Amino acid sequence: MKAAAYEAWIDEAWEKAVAKIGLMSQAIGSGFPHVSKDGKYDGTEPQAWTSGFWPGLLWLAYRDTKNEAFRQLAEACEAQMDVCIDEYTRLHHDVGFMWSLSSVANYKLTGSAESKLRALKVAAWLASRFNLKGGYIRAWNNNNWKADGGNAGWAIIDCMMNLSLLFWASAEIGDPRFKHIAAEHANTVLREFFREDGSCCHIAAFDPETGQRVGTLGGQGYAPESAWARGTAWALYGLALCYHYTKDDAYLQGSKRSAHFFLANLPEDLVPYWDFRLPTLEGAPRDSSAAAIAASGLLLLAESVPAEQSRLYASAAKRILKSLADHYAVWDQQDEAILLHGTGHYPAGKNIDVGLIYGDYFFVEALAKLRGQRDMFW
Repeated sequence: MKAAAYEAWIDEAWEKAVAKIGLMSQAIGSGFPHVSKDGKYDGTEPQAWTSGFWPGLLWLAYRDTKNEAFRQLAEACEAQMDVCIDEYTRLHHDVGFMWSLSSVANYKLTGSAESKLRALKVAAWLASRFNLKGGYIRAWNNNNWKADGGNAGWAIIDCMMNLSLLFWASAEIGDPRFKHIAAEHANTVLREFFREDGSCCHIAAFDPETGQRVGTLGGQGYAPESAWARGTAWALYGLALCYHYTKDDAYLQGSKRSAHFFLANLPEDLVPYWDFRLPTLEGAPRDSSAAAIAASGLLLLAESVPAEQSRLYASAAKRILKSLADHYAVWDQQDEAILLHGTGHYPAGKNIDVGLIYGDYFFVEALAKLRGQRDMFW
């Protein structure tokens, strides 16, 4: 493929994505979509871990177009999320997903002091979930905050994407405490989640009193010893973000190991099945969201390494995105989602072979990077 033609598809895909966001906004408004089934996005609560992705998409489009309609919808979503902060008890470890793409994005693009304050508040909440003995940020709450402590020792690979909120907060207030917590959690992930081949578990369980790891759980992967595709993408991108903020080589090497494992196990069309270690691929669904997350992470990784390695990672990201654009994207009103064939939680039988708002977000974010946008909301 000639270079000029290769670049042309990037601009074409971006323009189609912006137009599609315009179409989506007519149906979604200032709601909180998560899953597209039968061509229509659902609506979730502001407390959902996915609530930041729609305003994040709107901010991506606004940054390029300066379309005030996109900004107004994004800010309307952000304002509705105040109920989560005020209610407090239903907040969880995924506040980085929620407020990095809403409040931090708003602050970076408009200078909103109100958005900055929101993001600092939830950064403090995220820091409060740190278990000093185990060196990890606790994942979920107990149901109804019961005192049984059943999952008090659980940490998950997804949280690597939340750490950037802590790094950002430290820089904003000139206080290293938040970044120390983020670094300790990342160190625990490298030590307790990773395997020699670059794969990782989804959930690591610790004794919350002693901090000792007591085992791993399959979570959204096939099994404790398997390799959940989206989890690998979270690790790849999250560690690249940690390196971006700290320049600690351990995080760079961890991101590269995740990247090599991810790329080495892709099928022909470069969009993974939902787990890399399935006993059979017959009838197994793909996960387009994992491909989009990994592609955006690879582009960040490409910025962090010497030129020869950079070309390898950037080229892989482009090939993945081209496959998504050609075979998984829907540009018209046939479906409200941009990317089809995502897999949410296969072991629970939830959201299989559907459009996922986070798949849409990372796909568009990666396209923006290919077009030269290097400033991130993370």
